[in-house]
Amino acid sequence: FDFGFMGGSMGDAAGRRITRAIDRAIDARRPVVSLVVSGGCRLQEGMRSLVQMQRIAAACDRLRAAGLAHVAALRSPTTGGVWAALAAGADVIVAVEGATVAFAGHRVRGAASDDDADAFTAEGKLAAGQVDLIVAEAALRDTLALAVELLGPSDPPAAAAPAPAEVPAALGRQDLPRDGWTAVARARDDERPRAEAYLEGYFDARLALSGDRAGGRDPGMLCGIGRRGGRAIAYAAQAGVANTPAGYRTATRLVRLADRLAMPVLTLVDTPGAANDAEAERAAVGPAINETFAAIAAARVPVTTLVVGEGGSGGALALASATDMWIAPDAYFAVIVPEAATAILKGAEEDVPETAARLRLRPQELLALGIVRGIAGRESAPVRGAG
Repeated sequence: FDFGFMGGSMGDAAGRRITRAIDRAIDARRPVVSLVVSGGCRLQEGMRSLVQMQRIAAACDRLRAAGLAHVAALRSPTTGGVWAALAAGADVIVAVEGATVAFAGHRVRGAASDDDADAFTAEGKLAAGQVDLIVAEAALRDTLALAVELLGPSDPPAAAAPAPAEVPAALGRQDLPRDGWTAVARARDDERPRAEAYLEGYFDARLALSGDRAGGRDPGMLCGIGRRGGRAIAYAAQAGVANTPAGYRTATRLVRLADRLAMPVLTLVDTPGAANDAEAERAAVGPAINETFAAIAAARVPVTTLVVGEGGSGGALALASATDMWIAPDAYFAVIVPEAATAILKGAEEDVPETAARLRLRPQELLALGIVRGIAGRESAPVRGAG
C-alpha cells in the first residue's frame, strides 16, 4: 500500500489485485506478505469498495486451506477495512514501533476516544494480544525475511508427516532426586534453567508469536517458530508461572498453525498450574485449556514435550504430548501440586513432604509408571511405555 495515493485506501481495483495476488501465491505455493499502510476502504467508491473486505477474507481462507502462510507488516496508519479484512487475520503480524493500528481512524472515533490513545497504537495492540511483535522500521526487512524463511512451505508439499522435534538436552542437574519433596524443591529453585535458556540453546533463530488475537497476552507462555538444523519447528513453552487463558489460547493458535503448515511442534512444560483466580475464571480458563488439549490431540504433526520444571496438574498437561513426553532430572509432574493435595486431604503444612512422596511425581517414578518415555540426558534408561 502507498499512503501517498489517496491515503492508501482500498478501492475496487485494489481489492481485486489483492485477491489475484493471493491466488497466484496459492498456485505458486508461496507465502503472502502484506505491507500495509492504509486509511481503510475508499469512501469515494462506496459499497464497491466495502465489499472487497468479503472477497479478501475469502481469498485468505483459500490460502489457509492450501496450507500456506500470511505475514502482515503494519506501518502507520493501519486502519479500517484493510486492518480488519486483510492484516488482522494474518498468521504472523509484525508492527512498526509507534504505528497507529485501529479499526477506526481518529476522525471517525472522535476526540473523546483519545483519552486512551495507547489502545490505537502498535504497542497497545501488542499488549492486547493482536500483534505478535514490534520492530523498528530499519529491522522490518530482516524480520520479514526470517518469517518467510521459517513459514515457507515445502515444494512440492510433503507427502508424509515431518520428523519429530529432537528432545532438548537437559540443562540443569543431571542426578535424580532422592525423594518427592526434593524433586519439587529442585523444580522450584530460582537457579534452575527456565524455558528461555532451553529455547536459546536449542534454536539458531526464533520468530516470536504473541497474543491470543482476542484481547489477551501472557508473558508466561513463550510461543513462536524457530530454526534448528536447517528446519523450522514451532514451540510453545511455559515460563514457570501460572498461565492465563490468553496463554493457552496463544498456544492453541501456535499448534494449529504448525499443523496447517506441516511443521513439528516442541512444547516445554513448566507451570505450577493454570491461573485460578476470579479474573481467569471470567476469561474462560476452562474452555481455553480445553482448546489446547483439543489442538494437540487433533494435530497431524508430531508433538514432542520436555518437562523442564514444575508439572502442575491439568494446566501443565494441556501442553503435553500424549505419546512423546520426556522429563528433565530436575523436574516433576503431579496430578496437583503437593500443597494443594495436602489441603484436599485435610492435612497440615508439615504433611506436605509426605504427600509429595505419595504422589509419585519424581522423574524415575514417572518413567516406571509409563507416563514419560524417558529422562533427558539419561536416554540409556529403559522406555517403559508411551503413556
